[in-house]
Parts: sequence; C-alpha cells; structure tokens
Amino acid sequence: MRIFNTMTRQKEEFVPNNPDEVKIYACGPTVYNYIHIGNARPLCVFDVLRRYLEYKGYNVKFVQNFTDVDDKIIKRANEEGITFEEVSKKYIEEFWTDANGLNFKKASVHPKATENIDAIINVVKKLVDNGYAYDVDGNVYFSTKKFNEYGKLSKQPLEDLEAGARIDVNEHKKDVMDFALWKKQKEGEPAWESPWGMGRPGWHIECSAMVNKYLGETIDIHSGGQDLIFPHHENEIAQSECANGKPFANYWMHNGYININNRKMSKSLGNFFTVRDILKQYDGEV
Repeated sequence: MRIFNTMTRQKEEFVPNNPDEVKIYACGPTVYNYIHIGNARPLCVFDVLRRYLEYKGYNVKFVQNFTDVDDKIIKRANEEGITFEEVSKKYIEEFWTDANGLNFKKASVHPKATENIDAIINVVKKLVDNGYAYDVDGNVYFSTKKFNEYGKLSKQPLEDLEAGARIDVNEHKKDVMDFALWKKQKEGEPAWESPWGMGRPGWHIECSAMVNKYLGETIDIHSGGQDLIFPHHENEIAQSECANGKPFANYWMHNGYININNRKMSKSLGNFFTVRDILKQYDGEV
C-alpha cells in the first residue's frame, strides 16, 4: 500500500516497523460539545484505514485519545456552573452515542489526559532535564529554538512561523514561539501536583505522553485532521524527539476539511451540522 506522507509530501510504500503489527495514534476529540460532521471525518477516514490494515492481516494497535481537560472545557464548565469533569463525562458519553450510530470501531485504547498526568509530568521532566524546556514561575515552556528541525512537518521556517505568532500578555516565555508544556493553576481551574507547583498539562504534551505510554517511542502512523499539522503535530514531534532522541512517527496522515460555502466547518464559525442532528434525518451509513 502507498500512502501520502505529510512529512515528505509524497506517496510512499507503507512498511511498518514490525512486519506483523501496525501502531497508529489518531488525535481524538476535545470533549466540550457534540461532534459535528467535520469532527466525524477523521474518525471515518482512519477507521477505514485501520479496518483495511486488519483485513490485510496486520495486528493493529490503534490508540485514540480524549482531551478531557483544556481551556474550552473549563470555559463550558464555568458557563454552566458545573465541574470540568461533569462536562467531559457528559460529552464523552454523547460522543459514543454518535460514534456507535456511525458504526465506528472502538480503538484498542481510548486514554484520557486526566488519567495520564504522571506520564505527562515524566515527559515534561525529561525535557527540562535535557535542556529543551524551562520553568517560569510554575509555567513550563518548550524552547523551540533548541530543536533544529522545528517546522519540518508544516514545512515552514521558524522565521515565518514567528511572524504569525502572538504572545499573550502576562506570559514570561523567552521566545514568542515557545509553547506551554505545563500551565500554572489559575483561580477556579483544576490542577494537579507537579515539580513546578499546582497546574495542568498543555494541550500538545498529552499526546506525546500517551503515544509513548501506549505505543512506544517510534510509531508507524500518526493521524488527524489537517488543522492539526501546525501547531499541534509540529509540537508533538519536537517534544517526543527531544525527550526520546528517536524519530516519533514514520508516516503522517492528515484528512482534509469538510467545507461549507468554501469555509472550513468549525464550531467557532457556527457553520456546522452535528452528527446528532443529521442522524435524525439520515441513516448512519449515509
């Protein structure tokens, strides 16, 4: 089988690390709302990929995470006057209602960020110890300038990425492109104990930690929507390769957007259709 590898921008013969086994990590949803059909597209695309590889005789270890603590979830919890756990629990259950309605196959493991805090802290500690990350008053940042290959997935030089970056007021990071690995607790936010004080993980680090824990240091395929190429997957590569000193993933696969009137479907634009609403009118096969 030949697949288009986002890293090389060309089709390549697929050769797994282990001739009998394929390890795939697919970025899953941030659970603060119902999934729309744009969210369902990567689920469908990589479910088909996984089923095809199994049909060809491979033992596929397929991991898909739930981001169950992040800014959007905390915002939704504060708006509704409930805990972030109640928000994420509700929308994970709603996710399964939709996923089962669309006949998606469950992953080998569906890890949650909050269940892997120790693994996340271990990766952050490794990066600090290796000189790739630094602590500023309880916030830990990754230093992008220390990783010479930063930008290799998105194919943009660091200077171009810097031009489009912004720095939040009150952030004390050394460089505009540095990103948060660990966030110091703010009032009203959930937090866990760490060597840097009470806080919570940044978004990118959770996937690096869970890939490492459930699949190992180098996996066959990492997948997700094309909107994740930068910064999410770019940052995952930087974290994982600096922590482990090994290639992170051999093949990168990204699905395209579902567009409405030539614009990406997204919750922020309000131009989306939820799977739940469509299933009222159409069969899941459709």
